[in-house]
Amino acid sequence: MVRNTFSPRVELLGLMLLALLMVGAGLGLRQPLNVDEERFLGVALEMLQDGSWFIPHRAAEIYPDKPPLFMWTVALFVQLTGSPVVALFLPALLAGVVATACLYDLGRRLWHRRIGIIAALLFLASYQTYSILRAGQIDGFLCLWIVLAVYGLVRHLMLGPAWGWFYVACAAMGLGVISKGVGFLPALMLIPYAWAVHAGWSGVTRMPGEGVRWSLGLAATLAAISLWLLPLVVMVLLQADADSLAYVKEILLRQTAERYTKAWAHQEPFWYFFAEVIPKYWLPIVPALPWLIPAWRRQLAKRDGRTLVLLGWVALVLLFFCLSSGKRKLYIYPALPGLVLAVAPLVPWLLRRWFAHRPRARKIFLGAALLWFVAWFVEGFIEPVRDGLNPHEGIMRQAAELTGGAELALIDWREGHWLFARQPIVHFGFQSEVTMDDAASWLRSHPQSFALVPLRDLARCFRHDRARRLGETSRADWFLVGLDADNGRCGGKPPARVYRFTWHSALQ
Repeated sequence: MVRNTFSPRVELLGLMLLALLMVGAGLGLRQPLNVDEERFLGVALEMLQDGSWFIPHRAAEIYPDKPPLFMWTVALFVQLTGSPVVALFLPALLAGVVATACLYDLGRRLWHRRIGIIAALLFLASYQTYSILRAGQIDGFLCLWIVLAVYGLVRHLMLGPAWGWFYVACAAMGLGVISKGVGFLPALMLIPYAWAVHAGWSGVTRMPGEGVRWSLGLAATLAAISLWLLPLVVMVLLQADADSLAYVKEILLRQTAERYTKAWAHQEPFWYFFAEVIPKYWLPIVPALPWLIPAWRRQLAKRDGRTLVLLGWVALVLLFFCLSSGKRKLYIYPALPGLVLAVAPLVPWLLRRWFAHRPRARKIFLGAALLWFVAWFVEGFIEPVRDGLNPHEGIMRQAAELTGGAELALIDWREGHWLFARQPIVHFGFQSEVTMDDAASWLRSHPQSFALVPLRDLARCFRHDRARRLGETSRADWFLVGLDADNGRCGGKPPARVYRFTWHSALQ
């Protein structure tokens, strides 16, 4: 066996560089494409333009679905880089580099340097890492706080006592909560830890009589949450308007507890993650489970607290999301770092078991692993070319050219219309029940304006021969209509709420 001559610092820097290359491949070439990316970039840009930092807005209407820390971070990167389409993807890139470093260091400290390298490589090789950290979504950014919290907790619970790292973990969970409500998930690690301590298992640190120090962790979490929540409460109390009060109720209640217990979207059965997500998104770990599960059972039989705490936490995270009726593929990503740490120390044993007397098979395996990483890197440059431009950009560019920049009413719109708008836009609420009748009524009272409407029900209120088709998105076929296209068969009361918004500078 060739002896490793690199220092831990060189190994760490090399792995961080690899993460930078793998996650950052193609950075700057790809536009925001899905609704999440369009929404979060738009909210961040509107924060920069209008200063709506503590109560986010979407086209002048309050956006109540998510806390603002991710959008703050995107806005900061926009200021630093001057490029919104780069800034959107930088938080997840940062998370990937930090997570790689943390997993290497934990593997090194819990076992040895070789295990640290394996843990970092397994994390970067996982398909779910590729699919989430290369997207401009909150879940990639949430990974930063989850991994920092896991790192701090492991340093304290298994390698401690390390109260400073415990408080870092608690603060990271607080920042995770104001990124996305589930930022508290690493705290579930305390449950298997408490059991391991009670049962006298090895590999965990016992800290009796430290009640005050433990309680300070909650204070650290609340202090981090208060960075957003305290100014928000003060602002709402001072303004005392109905919209601000409704925002607080929505973000603190409906988008957290109610969304978990009575999800209104993405409803899936209890076994969804096991049947539809894990077999694909936790590659390449999944094919090794027939060997890993018996090995874990042997470790647990030896009362190895490290294995119990890590696997117990992964199981609790999975159970937490399985119990909710609302499920998405990306929800279980926080569990992956814990799983990687539980798998990494078994990889050398697995390789010996599989390839000890099969040198040719070992070379094929190593070649396939290298090809996996290379293919992932190359895909980062192919993907933007394959996906092309966001169709909303072309639609809104045409709309501005054909209307001469006149006011444009949006009916049944999506975030892409707002993000790429090049003229003043009007809408009547993102989630309100707006119909073609509202469009017809608006145009009659604003004859110099135009409306962007979907093909659905177009002929009921407008003449198809006087409507201009602008293009198609995954949601609908879009048409531009003016007052001259009104067929006179629709109309009604003016919309109850009207929102107006104009970008100072159109997204390029």
